Amino acid sequence: MPSTTATPSSHRRLRRFAVALVCAAATTVLAQAPAPAAPPPMVDLAGSWAMSNDEELLIRIDPGPELENYTGFPLNAAARQKALAWNSTIQAVPEHQARPHPAQYSMRGPGPNFHMGEVIDPKTRQLVAYTITGLFQNANRTIWLDGRPHPSVFAEHLWNGFSTGVWEKGTLKVTTTHMKQAFLQRNGIPSSPYGVMTEFFIRHGDRLLVISQVDDPIYLEEPMIRSSTFAWNPGQRENPIVQVEIADELPNLKPGDVPHYPLGFRQTDYADSHGLPWEATLGGAETLYPEYAEKLKALMPQRRAQ
Repeated sequence: MPSTTATPSSHRRLRRFAVALVCAAATTVLAQAPAPAAPPPMVDLAGSWAMSNDEELLIRIDPGPELENYTGFPLNAAARQKALAWNSTIQAVPEHQARPHPAQYSMRGPGPNFHMGEVIDPKTRQLVAYTITGLFQNANRTIWLDGRPHPSVFAEHLWNGFSTGVWEKGTLKVTTTHMKQAFLQRNGIPSSPYGVMTEFFIRHGDRLLVISQVDDPIYLEEPMIRSSTFAWNPGQRENPIVQVEIADELPNLKPGDVPHYPLGFRQTDYADSHGLPWEATLGGAETLYPEYAEKLKALMPQRRAQ
């Protein structure tokens, strides 16, 4: 009878055949599997950035916004009533003397001159967050890029809020929630703790454009959008944290008193200095669109008659 014992050469042929089958199967699987997703396009935003003074310098720094200058803001009736009652003396109340700027405003003024730093995962070496430091009264921000969810609606609200970011075609889109009730401008325009801010960080060479949209169901008729431009400044260092000593600046203020203007008070200095009807300076979504020019023309004869 012929021998059934396999020879070394037959073993080699079997191994080559098995390897060929495995390679063929792997090729078929790879051909059927979808191609891995390409990493999102990223732009390097790290570094120091300085206010380039391209937008509203006199409002953002000195002398600051005038009372009852609410132009450009889509305020609703509740926001307008609150803003008209705002009195700048409230800044001297102890609870307000060391108050940071909220996230809704901290990227707007005065300045700021800030640094964007990278948070790198020690194991994967992936960028998991950006930090923004140098903001007023140390209300510095962290923008998480690792896909973590936003906290519960019952979580604590902070001056800097809670921010997450995603890359969209080379633009960093940042969503911020859990911001404290504060202000949108330093003349009493309010913001509620229910607002959501969406920002777009867009780099053009040595310029950084930050477009901010605030959606506030309590105080705004529609989203409020504004932009700020910053210049890359590699030699810049943030200012040291300001040490604030709380002092009794209003000795005649009784405990529990809140400086304010009474309901119905009219502060017309801004309208008078610019020759505008008072109603046209009170903001509102209607005033943001070109069609409002026709209504303004109708109001101007009343202004001239005053």
